[in-house]
Amino acid sequence: MSDFRARGKRWAELTLGDLAWNVRERVLPGDHPHLPYIGMDNVEPQTMKLLGTVPSSTMKSASVHFKPGDVLYGRLRPYLNKVITADFDGLASAEFIPLTIASGIVPRLIQYRLNAADFVSYAAHLDDGDRPRVDYDQIGAFRFRVPPLPEQHRIVEAIESYFTRLDDAVATLERVQRNLKRYRASVLKAAVEGRLVPTEAELARAEGRDYEPASALLDRILSERRRRWQEAGGRGKYQEPVAPDTSSLPALPEGWCWASLPRLGELNRGKSKHRPRNDPRLLDGPYPFIQTGDVRKADGFIRSHEATYSEFGLAQSRLWPAGTLCITIAANIADPGILGFDACFPDSVVGFLQDDPLIARYVELFIRTAREKLDQYAPGTAQKNINLQVLAEVAVPLPPEAEQRRIVMEVDSQFSVATYCGNVAMAGESRCQRLRQSILKWAFEGKLADQDPNDEPASILLECIKAERAAAVAATTNGRVARKRQRTA
Repeated sequence: MSDFRARGKRWAELTLGDLAWNVRERVLPGDHPHLPYIGMDNVEPQTMKLLGTVPSSTMKSASVHFKPGDVLYGRLRPYLNKVITADFDGLASAEFIPLTIASGIVPRLIQYRLNAADFVSYAAHLDDGDRPRVDYDQIGAFRFRVPPLPEQHRIVEAIESYFTRLDDAVATLERVQRNLKRYRASVLKAAVEGRLVPTEAELARAEGRDYEPASALLDRILSERRRRWQEAGGRGKYQEPVAPDTSSLPALPEGWCWASLPRLGELNRGKSKHRPRNDPRLLDGPYPFIQTGDVRKADGFIRSHEATYSEFGLAQSRLWPAGTLCITIAANIADPGILGFDACFPDSVVGFLQDDPLIARYVELFIRTAREKLDQYAPGTAQKNINLQVLAEVAVPLPPEAEQRRIVMEVDSQFSVATYCGNVAMAGESRCQRLRQSILKWAFEGKLADQDPNDEPASILLECIKAERAAAVAATTNGRVARKRQRTA
């Protein structure tokens, strides 16, 4: 603090309410249909970026009429820190507090001050509850120091220079993330089309040996399933799983074959017989319960869960073994994940069970590539979903067993590199955000811009601001009284 006093002798301490006033009127959007409208969703959290506007004519609720140079501060959920400086005349949601900035204060300086971490923390602790809100009087009590006007301009210029470079860096890192997503998709596509690794047929010819085609692997799987059915005392005629319709499918690499999921393993929906589903007797027991969100968050493998089933819940469901491939058929369609533990799941998830973990993993990789095709079978409702039959008819391009193993190993290797690069990019984005806050902290400690002893002290500026504030408040009060009289006349 003593260091700041030594460098900031020409700064003045005051409250936000001393220089930023809430004097704008509430109006009806229908009275100003030509003006652009800013809603809470139009301002990006934390970044001070305006994402767009909508016509005021599309709005009905009372709004605030802001002017160029006003700072709009989102009072709902202040931890989101939605704040921008307007450069046009318009209307905004009543969830914004429009701050009219005094002459001699640079509006964007106030915007950056409200974006700094110490103010965000201050505002976030003013109200509790599910939908916390703050009002003008609460934030107006925030105290901070203001530099002379010339230094304000230098500070804003320095902040924006640094922020421009940080924005460029973040844009590059975001582009890296998008490219990595496309890269992963291209790896998976190549994997299930026989283009990622040499095919078993190519290697066999080069090495002068025979190989087992995928059709032989499929015959062995089907024979084993029939044997188990017979040993379990199956009655009646054995129903062979139906093969997929391949009439319109492309040719496969040599040694591959088409197979449906029911021909490769057991395919069934999770069970959830009991209604209602929120019956407290179902939950809080020893059995992990997987929901669609747990599958969606999985990166190939489901390693955690948020809920558990009781003995009562298990009786309504089924305990699937570790290694089961879970596939969502509701909400986000065809999100796959392999269970890392025994678990139950609802009928919005389908379980694919195969004794060979290699086949289950290969099918998991394939399902990721089939999402877009499966999505077209979902009706256009609020929550998309498909049924078990749609999934059962999906044709899986099956490579020979040895080739599956090489495919899975190569996908894991390339995904490992992509994950590392993605983590580096995310860490870089986090560092950029921390650096933004460091820049703001330095700025308001007087460390970011040069100080000039010839600048007029901010204390002199504040005397003018006090008189201006008194006049603005009086004018607003008189105007409101006059309008009230008109309404009651």
